[in-house]
Amino acid sequence: MAIVVVLAGSWLGYQSLADAGCTGQIKLTVAAATEIAPAVEQAAQQWTAGGANVNGTCVAVSVSGVNPATTASTVAAKHGVSLTGIGSGGKSAVLPDVWIADSSTWLLRLRSEASGFVPTDGKSIAKSPVVVAMPEPIAQQVGWPDKKLTWKDLLQQMTTGNSLRTGIVDPTRDSAGLAGLLALGGAAGAGPEAKATQVGALRALAAGSSSLRDDLMQKFPRSLDAADLASAVSAAPLSEEDVIAYNAERPQVKLAALYLDQTPSLDYPFAVMPEVDLTRSAAATGLREALQQPSFKDQLASVGLRAPDGTVGAGFSGPVGAPQASPPAEAPATGTEGTAAAGLDAGSINQVLGSWAAITLPGRALAVFDVSGSMLDKVPTARNVDRATVTRAAASQGLALFDDKWAVGVWLFSTEMVGKQPWKQIVPISPLTSKRAEIQESIEKIRPKPNGGTGLYDTALAAYKNVQDTWQAGRVNSVLLFTDGQNENKDGINQKTLVNELKKLADPKRPVRMVIIGIGPGVDRNELEVITKATSSGGVFIAQDPAKIGEIFLEAISSRAGAAR
Repeated sequence: MAIVVVLAGSWLGYQSLADAGCTGQIKLTVAAATEIAPAVEQAAQQWTAGGANVNGTCVAVSVSGVNPATTASTVAAKHGVSLTGIGSGGKSAVLPDVWIADSSTWLLRLRSEASGFVPTDGKSIAKSPVVVAMPEPIAQQVGWPDKKLTWKDLLQQMTTGNSLRTGIVDPTRDSAGLAGLLALGGAAGAGPEAKATQVGALRALAAGSSSLRDDLMQKFPRSLDAADLASAVSAAPLSEEDVIAYNAERPQVKLAALYLDQTPSLDYPFAVMPEVDLTRSAAATGLREALQQPSFKDQLASVGLRAPDGTVGAGFSGPVGAPQASPPAEAPATGTEGTAAAGLDAGSINQVLGSWAAITLPGRALAVFDVSGSMLDKVPTARNVDRATVTRAAASQGLALFDDKWAVGVWLFSTEMVGKQPWKQIVPISPLTSKRAEIQESIEKIRPKPNGGTGLYDTALAAYKNVQDTWQAGRVNSVLLFTDGQNENKDGINQKTLVNELKKLADPKRPVRMVIIGIGPGVDRNELEVITKATSSGGVFIAQDPAKIGEIFLEAISSRAGAAR
């Protein structure tokens, strides 16, 4: 069987199975999520043993089982970016030719940060529904296996009473954890009451969170002893494959898999890295075709995974109540229908991760609010209240998320706030354990200064110096600056002076993230990016519609990870 592959105006042919005889070697490297790696390696061995070649040159395939977070970190480093929770790995690390992560959400997150990361293919080669794993005795108490729960049911049980001790694998590093977090967020809905419910759920999950999947698995009960059952984790979002693997070890207390409504899935996209040349790309296409053969479905079943269409192969031993088929995951990993990224965008993911970061990661932030006269402008999409009002609401919601491990300060700025000085300190950076009420009160009292200008440059420099002078190790030290306009302080420094001073102050041993949140259409993104780029750490987030500032704020918080030392 011979197949011709057309790539960017060129063509290469790969041959397999029936064609025999090849010389030389093309080595194709594959980094696959650890659970699917054995099945991929078995299929690759069969393919190469059958004489797989590209234009007469033999293909050798090397498959490594690698945690997707590790590969994502390497990709991020190669593109000079970092992802929330994982940062970026060493630039000396070698990228694979093909990456089979466990979820398309990894590709979506990377593409949102690195414009040059454009892998090809991205189609699903396997599937594993994300379930809520519960010890069977606990699951029986909520009606399993006869009663079908919803994510709303789970959310209610998590936030009312103490009947469930929930756990999760860090969603910044684990796809099933992220899928569960997104599903719970969707179940909470929108509005003030929903925000409170989300915060309660996040805090409940954070209390039982683990950085590694194996660590979480150790938190499930080891015996039927009542005290053991009461103290152990009783519910966690995991993949169906996780539950199958756990029960295969024959524990005294098996896990039940609850398939909730609108069950998300891990979809295992086959992504060819953008750096791969035409020859290896042709070899990758050949391997991709080999993974579409009927035998691969049975190989997936042997490791507890489903085919992309949701059906199962011979030997699949699913949990009690597992469906024989689930919705397919066949579309490319572009956020379209059928993948783990379906219906999602990077913004929605970053908002959820921003909420998680605010609750779980210790931080220090100086919140600096623009109170110039333009903050009195009305926002038609927010019941015609002014910009200051929607900013206060967003800041209050953000403060409610922040764990007591945080320290927060509040400044206001315009022009001539203290003599010629354009900023005014309201609350110095203080621990929320003792100053939360005072900080909340200071936010509620934010009022614009009629006819006040925007003393942006002097304030940005002073805020950066303040955070750096009070810098603390082991925390993310940040400036969160909210503004709706351009610099208007004729008595202050100019942009060139600001940039030069920020570059002089930059210290890798005391990194400070300069995060600027622009409010409304009058913001000049280029002007703001000049400031953040001078600090080498931070970013600009624009809420063109001021009513969306709450969502943008969460994205900005998500970007803070990676600055702690």
